Amino acid sequence: MNKPLVLKEKIAYACGDIASNFYWRVIDVFLFIFYTDVFGISAAAVGTLMLVTRLIDAFSDPLMGALADRTKTRFGKFRPYLLWGIIPIAAAGVLTFTVPDVSDSNKLIWAYGTYIFMMLAYTFINVPYGALLGVITSDTQQRTSLTSFRFIGAFSGGSLVAYLTPELVIYLGQGNEALGWQLTMGLYGCIAGLLFTLTFYGTKERISPPAEQKTPVLQDIKDLGQNKPWLILFGLALIIMVTISLRASSGTFYFKYYVQRPDLIGSFAMAYMIALAVGAASTPLLTRFCDKRRLLMILMSIVAILSVLFYFVPSDNITLMFVLQIIIGLALGPKSPLVFSMYADTADFSEWRTGRRATAMIFSAAAFAQKLGGALAGAMIGWLLASLGYVANQVQSGASEQGIVLLMTVIPAIFAAIAVPIIWFYPLSDDKLQNVQTDLQERKPDVLNPTKQEAILNG
Repeated sequence: MNKPLVLKEKIAYACGDIASNFYWRVIDVFLFIFYTDVFGISAAAVGTLMLVTRLIDAFSDPLMGALADRTKTRFGKFRPYLLWGIIPIAAAGVLTFTVPDVSDSNKLIWAYGTYIFMMLAYTFINVPYGALLGVITSDTQQRTSLTSFRFIGAFSGGSLVAYLTPELVIYLGQGNEALGWQLTMGLYGCIAGLLFTLTFYGTKERISPPAEQKTPVLQDIKDLGQNKPWLILFGLALIIMVTISLRASSGTFYFKYYVQRPDLIGSFAMAYMIALAVGAASTPLLTRFCDKRRLLMILMSIVAILSVLFYFVPSDNITLMFVLQIIIGLALGPKSPLVFSMYADTADFSEWRTGRRATAMIFSAAAFAQKLGGALAGAMIGWLLASLGYVANQVQSGASEQGIVLLMTVIPAIFAAIAVPIIWFYPLSDDKLQNVQTDLQERKPDVLNPTKQEAILNG
């Protein structure tokens, strides 16, 4: 079970997150400004749209986790969804970035319908993909290595998406920006489908729940509510995603309206994504010298400080903008490998404590934390810009311009700072986790007695 994973399988697993980023990165960086500047709806309406649609994931993510946990095929529980979900997510991508020739009210209905479809399609394929991490290996260092490969792939793919998307929209649209978005998402759907297929064929599920386990869905949810490490990670992931999404989505507005260099949007986003990839690649090395919890606290402190410094950068000092953004990317890069490997650890903790395992439920709720964080960020951007008088494709007022700068700098810094004390409460140190996993391998069918559980948790 703990045999080191071969490079081929790590690369195959990483392909799945490269595929996901043909959607997640486009949504994170470009969807807000697409809705305001191309689709033609107000910033306030977009903010509400993003919040309402993501709240639906409060139901779809755990339901998808419960469904995946109860799936039984000769290919495993989670891998089949990588094939089943290709057509829905490709179709949803095209429809979401289609501008219908209808009235403004019907446009809003279209936006709600297609974006909900996009989120459901993303959930259908991405929740099982995320849960796959928890069943490929049980070794915590191997998980960290695997998640590092995953997010190297994600950030590398995301950097290409961030850079190429504006260019592809122009090239494929040939002057018709709406058509350019439609064709770009069609191309991305084909590429993502190929990558998900590679992940399906290149990975293997090795960990299964206890053979006699028969757990009602409500019991899975109850177990989550009693899983302290998972609850802390849920709050942490939400806060960090607000930080990341605020900076990613507002960055397009920042360069278009504050710096007045929209031609640099792609390059700025690509530099950031490359830095994230380098940071993710460094994670296995960093965790050899520093506990996951302590490392996260240091990294989020760096992000908070540098984001505040970003506020003082003059609009014409582009070099300093790129330098600070790259350093912030290096600091944020290890966050995703660390947090997702820790989610897999909480699945082990839950099985150790209860005798039951619900890997996909844990990762589905984790995915919801990310989506909700992105939704809150989108809502904040939309409502703040609307309250300050933002008008699409026009020179912004002083208040609106200042709001864009704050959304890029000080506001995400506040959320990064909030994340630090949350991390401090995470209870699974490396030593405690090793004891948990040793007991899981050695235990008899009965659940570890409460006295021994208490001894391990208290170190």
